[in-house]
Amino acid sequence: MDREGLDHTTVFTDGAAKGNPGPGGWGAIIVTPDAMVMELGGGSRHTTNNKMELSGAIAALDAIDASSGPVTVYTDSTYLIQGITQWVWGWRKNGWQTAAGGEVINRDLWERLFACASARGAKGIEWQWVRGHVGTAGNERCDAIAVGFALGRPPDLYRGPLARYAIDVLSVPARTSLPERPRASAGRATAAKKPYAYLSVVDAVPMRHATWAECERRVKGQSGARFKKAMSAADEAAILREWGVALKP
Repeated sequence: MDREGLDHTTVFTDGAAKGNPGPGGWGAIIVTPDAMVMELGGGSRHTTNNKMELSGAIAALDAIDASSGPVTVYTDSTYLIQGITQWVWGWRKNGWQTAAGGEVINRDLWERLFACASARGAKGIEWQWVRGHVGTAGNERCDAIAVGFALGRPPDLYRGPLARYAIDVLSVPARTSLPERPRASAGRATAAKKPYAYLSVVDAVPMRHATWAECERRVKGQSGARFKKAMSAADEAAILREWGVALKP
């Protein structure tokens, strides 16, 4: 792959924590306009997933602080994107207090990230969301780096020409905006149909979950994991067939 003359810097970043809190890691990929690639990674013996998500973004922006030009950052963390594009303004105005009056969690990291982002100007960074664990190459590689550091088995990190990079990092989904929340219809709230089940598969072992949060906790940081909502028993059976697994009776 050889794409000379790229018009901006592309960054992928991800974080993971085993146990949350527990041992964690972060990973990042930077593709510069001169078609060079730099992988970054790091970890902590006791941390949280959110800390690692923030740490990956900070490290990537620190690595390119001497360069100018627009930057696009891809992440699967809605916490990271909403925090840096929406919540941070209210936190700073309120003296780093939440709307409920409590201390902002991970304030030190948010302050560092805000400083990195502000240094690039009001429109210097475009934050884009990608769904995790659906095959987006840059996201999958960052996840693998993060998990490797979390497990104490850091992978070899690539630095070199984009033309020799094994990851198709510039292939991204057509839709990279945050998922929209359902809105009320015709002036009144309409209850969305409750899913029949939330399914996940990790290391070829499927599991049914009662809540989406429980499902996400199981797959986060697990390389190759998959998860999906099933809206009916038939939908659940079809998803499991697609994954090639079966739930134990």
